[in-house]
This record gives sequence, structure tokens and C-alpha cells, in this order.
Amino acid sequence: MRDLIAVRGRGSRAAASLTLAMVVGAGALGAGGAQASAAPPPADTAVTAATPVVAFPQVQRFNRGVDVQAVQYLLQAAGHPGVTADGVFGPGTQTAVEDFQTAHGLEPDGKVGPLTWGELTSDVASGSNASAVRAVQVLLNKKRGAGLQVDGMFGPGTRAAVTAFQSHARVAPTGVVDAATWKALAWHYAKPSTTNICDQDPDGNTDANWGTGSSIGQFEAAARQFATTGQGKVPFGDISHEHGGDIAGHVSHELGVDIDVWPIRTDGAQCSAGRITWESPTYDRAATRRLVQAIRETAPGDRVALIFFNDPVLISEGLTTRYDNHDNHLHVRYR
Repeated sequence: MRDLIAVRGRGSRAAASLTLAMVVGAGALGAGGAQASAAPPPADTAVTAATPVVAFPQVQRFNRGVDVQAVQYLLQAAGHPGVTADGVFGPGTQTAVEDFQTAHGLEPDGKVGPLTWGELTSDVASGSNASAVRAVQVLLNKKRGAGLQVDGMFGPGTRAAVTAFQSHARVAPTGVVDAATWKALAWHYAKPSTTNICDQDPDGNTDANWGTGSSIGQFEAAARQFATTGQGKVPFGDISHEHGGDIAGHVSHELGVDIDVWPIRTDGAQCSAGRITWESPTYDRAATRRLVQAIRETAPGDRVALIFFNDPVLISEGLTTRYDNHDNHLHVRYR
């Protein structure tokens, strides 16, 4: 078995150098796709070929995070005020997506891919719909640390944050959230909150704390659930660089979907004491089991692609899979 996540055209951002194709086992996820021109209505699914361009992410049932929340605000702006912008892609959000797709001539598959993103988004500036502005604000806060009040008002602070992001993303800095800005903002990676999570850097990749909006949202949800056990924060190592691409010490971790998580210690000091393996005397199997269960429960369906960790008991319970060099951390891959 080997990592099947690949990157084409590696280099500096041009964030456009990163492939968004992701292949895991027999399944595949990607981003991109051309506008269909004939009936039946086009399915809003992503192509599986490597796509070396910035592209809208696919968001679907059971995903969590800021990309989902942005979609929910955009659905509100599109005439679905009953959608709650809680960042959880549940049945209500799926129904609203399907209704929106039907109304716009798309196949109602309930998945928000490039075609649906394109229909949901329009230029946002001063005077725009408040919910559409909130979508911009939550994305800027999570993906660039803008610190904006999510008030739905496109004031000077929001305009300045938009302009700063456009310069960062190498988009024309007009201060208006146009099609190119929407695509770059939706694609850009996010960073996890440290409320229930602590950052470890075993490979010296101090800036490798970035992941897709859904991966980060799902990981944060797992950490919140684990926090209720009172056994400390969840330590993580590397995820990806801000714009993906090559990362020292890893074959994968290039697409923002792989997160290294450290096992839990019996003394709860996994964020401050030394690193352990599943064979260490301070390894807490019961607590680590609860953590793995939380990871899976907060990303149901097939949103967790794999968890590598070599504890033979957890493997026998079907919670993790053995893979060389994974004695001292869990390698979680999200979809």
C-alpha cells in the first residue's frame, strides 16, 4: 500500500500549481469540470483527472467546516432562509442544495461542486445581500485570520480584508469578490482552532497547519467531542502547507486532507510531555480508542478515508489499519 495522493507542477504558489485530484483506494475525489451544454442536466461532480488549477472544492453530506458554512450562507442568499449556517452538511442543507440545483438546471445530486458553486456565487461588494457577505466574512476569518465581525455588512474592514486576500491569492485587488476571488477563497486552506487542539512539529514544518475547509472542520469536531472526556487536548503534527505541495518528511500531506494525530497519554500530558508509541507505558489505549471513535463519528459516511496506527488491539477492532512507521501517530485522511 502507498499514498495515492499526488501533486503535479510543484513549486511556489502559484497556488494553481497544486493538483486537486485525490485518489483513495478504489474511490476518487477531484475538482474541476466543464460546463455541460446538453440534456440531461449536468451532474455536479468533479473530474478525477489531475487538475493543476485553483478550483472550487466539492462539499457534500456529512462534511463539516467553513466551506459548508459558506455554502449555507449562500443558500440563504439564494432564497433558502431556513438553512442554518452551522457548518454541518446535514439533511436540511442537502435538501436545499437539491432544490437549488433543480431550479438552476443542474442534476439534483445534493453535492456542491464547481457548477453549483458557480451558480451560488456572484459579485459581492458594498450593498450586497447580507448572507452572501457573511459567507465571505467567515471564509476570510478562517482562511486568512481576518478577524471580521460576521455581521453581513460589506464595510471598510471587509473590503480591506478582501483586497488583502486578493493580493495574497494573486487576483486583481479590486475589493470586489468576483468569480476569480470566490474560487480562490473557497479553494484556500484553513487552520484549526487551538481550543481543543495543540500543535506539535516533530518534522520542523512549523507552517504545516493547513487543511481543506472540510478536513479542518471535521478534525475540530472530533477534538470537541474528545474534550468532553476531560483527558486533555488533541495533539496534531503536520497537515499541509498553506497552499499544499511538497512537505519535508512526508510522501503525502500535500492536499490538505492528511492529519497526523498523536496518541493520548495516561497522564493527559500529550501536549507537553514527550512523544510516545502504542508500546509506551504511558500510552492510554482506552483514551486513544475514544479519540479514534470521535474522529469517525464526527465524519460519518465515508468522510474518513483511512486511519493508520499500529496498535494491534485497535486494528483488531477495525478502528485503525497497520502501516509501517505509524507506531507513534495516527495518520488520518479525510475526504
